[in-house]
Amino acid sequence: MHDAPPAADSLAAEKEPLSAGLKQRHLTMLGLGGVIGAGLFVGSGAGIAVAGPGIVVSYLIAGALAMLVMRMLGEMSAAMPASGAFSVHAERALGRWAGFTVGWLYWFLLVVVLAVEATGAAQIANGWVPGVPQWAWVLIFMVVFTAANLSAVKNFGEFEFWFAALKVGAIVLFLALSLLAIFGVLPDTEAVGFSNLTGQGGFLPNGVSGVVSGVLAVVFAFGGLEVLTIAAAESDDPARAVGRAVRSAVWRILFFYVGSMLVIVTLLPWSSMQPGRSPYVAVLDHIGIPAAGQIMNIVVFVALLSALNANLYGSSRMVFSLAERGEAPKGLLKVAGNGVPRRAVTASVAFGFASVILNLEWPDSIFRYLLNAVGAVLLFVWGLIAVSQLRLRRRIEREMPERLALKMWAFPYLTWVALAGMAGVLVLMVTDEGARPQLLWSAAATAAVLAVAWVRELRLRRAA
Repeated sequence: MHDAPPAADSLAAEKEPLSAGLKQRHLTMLGLGGVIGAGLFVGSGAGIAVAGPGIVVSYLIAGALAMLVMRMLGEMSAAMPASGAFSVHAERALGRWAGFTVGWLYWFLLVVVLAVEATGAAQIANGWVPGVPQWAWVLIFMVVFTAANLSAVKNFGEFEFWFAALKVGAIVLFLALSLLAIFGVLPDTEAVGFSNLTGQGGFLPNGVSGVVSGVLAVVFAFGGLEVLTIAAAESDDPARAVGRAVRSAVWRILFFYVGSMLVIVTLLPWSSMQPGRSPYVAVLDHIGIPAAGQIMNIVVFVALLSALNANLYGSSRMVFSLAERGEAPKGLLKVAGNGVPRRAVTASVAFGFASVILNLEWPDSIFRYLLNAVGAVLLFVWGLIAVSQLRLRRRIEREMPERLALKMWAFPYLTWVALAGMAGVLVLMVTDEGARPQLLWSAAATAAVLAVAWVRELRLRRAA
């Protein structure tokens, strides 16, 4: 264990005390599992409603931004694997304040999102078994996934592998059935051609502004990919594993997201989409799949539990990394015999469960403010990842070029393009009445964490 934070000017990767139990397939599926969730299966309907068929372009833009961020993160993580990933990179690139800020913001984001996932899964389960109250389902899920995260990391990896495999299988089957329906191969279907893409106002019925609004509606659905770079530190060959996982995960996710949207708006008129109703259910109903709603309920249920599992893992490793560097209580550094940071897992579960209680008791007041406070945090985290990569790339080239196994494309130009894209999304949030409260609350939360980081920095300097 590390009793002192690493030197700010050192790029040397430190040996992690955690278990190296994750395999390549675990990492790849962890990336898919963390990002393919209810935001795709249900939330995509809101994007289609504002962009029409142009939602395909919206997903391409948002997906490209996520790919650039992951490529940057993959470059740094392959060169310097660490359980805190981008928090460690930010500290090495910008100083202790940056590592502290991005680490705690991301941890806060994950434990709040845990509440949304646990509550959503409990609502579905309560619909199947009304005799078991919603709070009891939440408790069951929390106990099961706490146990999974407290056991050897390879067990967690197997849990997440099969959860993610079910989601990927569902999307592949959906794409196959949809393509057969588009070409009129399924019974009682006729080839639809491109009428739904060109009719109803054309491919861009709401113009470029519709595509832009669509980007704002879907960009946050790509959050969660970052967890695989955190997990890479617990694999046998972190540098190689993270490179392969990043390469495969981003392309597959882009294919699943954009491919799904393309077949949906080809099969159905975009104007028939209703925010809050899954477009996947609408397509399955259209092509005559029995009990389409229940099938998608099962898929969404699995997606929520998979994301809950991945986020609990990510939050525990992030707070453990903060403790390693002296940015969180030292008591969280306790590592069990199986290589799992059990106190870090327990602390993350405790705060996650507190968020669930707030969501169950005060969904429209206290918890709404918490949710708003993390609404734009992902963009702030992505921004610090990009700035860190700009600073660290030159140092890695100078001090240890042999570790650049995975390089950012067209450096530094695409890094600046990504930063400009993030700034553009923030501007959109300022001008959008629905998104503005999230940005303001998230900015306030970030300012509060920065203030704490600044006070700590002053104390550390005085003590030095």
